[in-house]
Amino acid sequence: MNAEALGLRQHALAIFRAALRAVDPEAAVARHLSLCGDTLRVGAEDLALHEVERIWVVAFGKASVAMARSVEKCLGEWISGGLVVAPHGSAERLERLEVTEASHPLPGPEGEAAARRVVQLLRDAGERDLVLCLISGGGSALLPLPAEDLTLQDKVSTTDLLLRSGATIVEVNAVRKHLSGLKGGRLARVAYQARVIALVMSDVVGDRLDSIASGPLSPDPTTYADALAVLERYGLLERVPARVREHLRRGAVGQLPETPKPGDPVFERVTLHVVASVAHAVEAAREEAERLGYRVAVLTVSLEGEAREVGRVVAAVAREEVQRDRPLPKPACVLLG
Repeated sequence: MNAEALGLRQHALAIFRAALRAVDPEAAVARHLSLCGDTLRVGAEDLALHEVERIWVVAFGKASVAMARSVEKCLGEWISGGLVVAPHGSAERLERLEVTEASHPLPGPEGEAAARRVVQLLRDAGERDLVLCLISGGGSALLPLPAEDLTLQDKVSTTDLLLRSGATIVEVNAVRKHLSGLKGGRLARVAYQARVIALVMSDVVGDRLDSIASGPLSPDPTTYADALAVLERYGLLERVPARVREHLRRGAVGQLPETPKPGDPVFERVTLHVVASVAHAVEAAREEAERLGYRVAVLTVSLEGEAREVGRVVAAVAREEVQRDRPLPKPACVLLG
């Protein structure tokens, strides 16, 4: 590797590392959470902790331990308790919060047991309690709770069929939310008495809060009828477990309660903050590239698709830059996220 290529490689690594630092889970939470005396600041919101009876912390997702560690450092003895659910092999001990492991990416019985513990904790939370929910990618699999007339295997089988069919993540979520006891805003329904603040690491294009971890604290714009339509669209209605088919049909005719919709009172005391996302990472990469002297073009922060196909697009953009100085004259850095 010649000196010029080595320099470019070092710059590329520096830009990449800047992007990673911007979405480091522990640092991202710390930027949005601070304590001054008995005043807790979350984003731009101040909460007087002397008016709070208990603080509960519930964390689920691949970044749950790091996010919870940051909350522990900030709040310390103010924390009354909680539960952190992490993937197998990634958990470590925390000072104040219990950590339990569950399977990912496929949901398993440990995750279901953890979900039932979370439900019990949140049902016991009162109107003067504060619940901090720390949500990151993988949270949907790590905290699975089937609807009462379904089994976890019913949900897993249906999700697997959907993923193999080529359904979009929005379509998959429309079905999953209507097979769950927590997704699609139902966690907010469980915790309706308490003040709930969620810090969210987004792994979803456009940071759609109703899609991240299948939106446990967000209004769900979809219906049982939408879920049935997705299964019909991909020829799956007769292939999913019979219990799933019957459950969705009962919901579509009003025999089961719908997921909570926009304007539902269960969301009146719920606030969500996106603390890290692709947009944050790309912005940090842009700043580092400019610091290193590059002209920068951010083509998109909404890139999605099958990895091999997206890779071909990125390669074509790079070839255009090398051969024709487009979209920018050199030295150039082209970013996609």
